[in-house]
Amino acid sequence: MKILVISESINVDDSSASKVNVALIDNLKKAGYTLKVLHYSHQEIQLPGVACSLIKEDKRSLLYFLSRIIRVFQRHTKSYINHTLERWFGFSFTHTNDTHSIAKAISKAQNFAPDLILTLSKGGSFRPHRAMLNLPQLHSKWMAYIHDPYPFHIYPRPFNYVEQSYKHKEKFMQQITEKAKYLSFPSVLLKEWMQSYFPAVADKSCVIPHQIKVDNESQVTPEFFTENQFSLLHAGNLLQQRNPDFLIKAFLQFLAHNPEAEKDAKLYFVGNYQKQEHILNQYQNHPNIVVSGYIPYTIVQSLEKKATVNIILEAISEISPFLPGKFPNCIVADKPLLVLGPYYSEVRRLLGKEYPYWSEANDVAGIEANITRLYQLWKQNPHDLKLNRPDLADYCNETFLKKVIDDLFAV
Repeated sequence: MKILVISESINVDDSSASKVNVALIDNLKKAGYTLKVLHYSHQEIQLPGVACSLIKEDKRSLLYFLSRIIRVFQRHTKSYINHTLERWFGFSFTHTNDTHSIAKAISKAQNFAPDLILTLSKGGSFRPHRAMLNLPQLHSKWMAYIHDPYPFHIYPRPFNYVEQSYKHKEKFMQQITEKAKYLSFPSVLLKEWMQSYFPAVADKSCVIPHQIKVDNESQVTPEFFTENQFSLLHAGNLLQQRNPDFLIKAFLQFLAHNPEAEKDAKLYFVGNYQKQEHILNQYQNHPNIVVSGYIPYTIVQSLEKKATVNIILEAISEISPFLPGKFPNCIVADKPLLVLGPYYSEVRRLLGKEYPYWSEANDVAGIEANITRLYQLWKQNPHDLKLNRPDLADYCNETFLKKVIDDLFAV
């Protein structure tokens, strides 16, 4: 089978979405499919063993000049008018020009004669998906991968952002769900969530979880990380809705109740924390709490393997349909997961209701109890503290991925 992949980016250091896009491409290759990747990463990037082509922005179109005029106007006047333009047109001139550029590249790549065209996006952009809507002759081959709820206003609370162009965005997603031959989602709960808003999801969907991507290159351990300690690691972007305050309070209570842990227990936050700096900056000088900004993706992966416990922190909510992009890496790291999130969440669904180290993200007592239990087990035998979930490793690998895609074509 030949698969044409249209990815908004394959630069693993620009977003978590790009990381999971590359992992998916890598495992499609491992599964034995013949691939061609078109990407809009704004720089030349090659993936081992995969034919990759950079889609270049069309700089000769009227839309390009309009977008640059708007950009210059906003920079000099400090007046952001894109929101108004999006309320009228649905999308910015830049977004529209980008999608036209991508659509042209897809059309030119049809000599590859793909059996399947897979669109991958990042954030709330969905540029490749919008490009495919402009190519109705290819809809019978199109699989639209939808990585998060969309539009923003259908996110579960406490996410509460409503775009001024929300009606356009609703129509846009409805068109995707109706026009694409197949829809794929990284989680069961996200598929069900989107189906509740867009009925067409029901009859054409599959679940392709985020994929394991193993990096075997040795990495230098950052100076801020101390090996062979009881280390709790939260790696990843701390969004405004991911409040670390309760986790920190629970950790401090754990230290207060277990003073012997002060010499060998540390809580690490690695990644962008701008939205939570008002909290984390208070602990910059705490001997047992380490706050680091961005570090390269490959180093993060190595830290996840060296940490004693990896932390998945989700929003305080009734439901979390998201599968975190780092979930497969945490599975392959084979360290216990301290899961802080809603009762109804994709992470908890996969780990199982009997998984012991789960609590609500604002349950300080529950978080402390789980940290204490993990610490006691670590003290008994630090080398025996494992997640030990080969079933989840199988769920996120190329064998299950191939079965999902082959089953679609067997129908």
